[in-house]
Amino acid sequence: MEFVTILLIAVSLAMDAFAVSISNGVSVKGFGKKQAATQGLYFGGFQFLMPVIGWVLGSSVKTYIESIDHWIAFVLLAIIGGNMIRESFGDDEEESGQSVLTAKVLLLQAVATSIDALAVGISFAILDVNIWWAAGIIGVVSFVLSFCGGMLGKGLGNFLQAKAEFAGGAVLILIGIKILVEHVFLGG
Repeated sequence: MEFVTILLIAVSLAMDAFAVSISNGVSVKGFGKKQAATQGLYFGGFQFLMPVIGWVLGSSVKTYIESIDHWIAFVLLAIIGGNMIRESFGDDEEESGQSVLTAKVLLLQAVATSIDALAVGISFAILDVNIWWAAGIIGVVSFVLSFCGGMLGKGLGNFLQAKAEFAGGAVLILIGIKILVEHVFLGG
């Protein structure tokens, strides 16, 4: 898988964390660079770890599903992307009501925002992607966007939250379509 595709997947996966980071920046009293870096480490760490776990799970079943692997990758990415788009229209008030950013809150947010990366890791195993390289890119991108999202949230409010999640979902669906087209029509 080419670098640009991995980077687009990384940005798409980080949109949930970015949206939550904006919300944290808006709602957490005294939010600053330290809190932005801390949430970036949580989100980036889990966005790195979850694709690796998914890749291990996907590798164990790969030989049984090689003939339909491109369809599985497409369906997983379409479901993840569609869910992100659906959630972008929802009301996320419960996430923005935090007044203190504790380790427990960050852990729950990091796990919740990285579940999609688990499914992407399964797709990576099916597609023979170098998981360490891909997970590294995903983790770094998630850290950067989470840090920036927190700092942006401090000044911009909830305006960007739904739009970022919608964009991330749309990009994942487009990447799923690209994988399907490459395998079905272009013999990739």
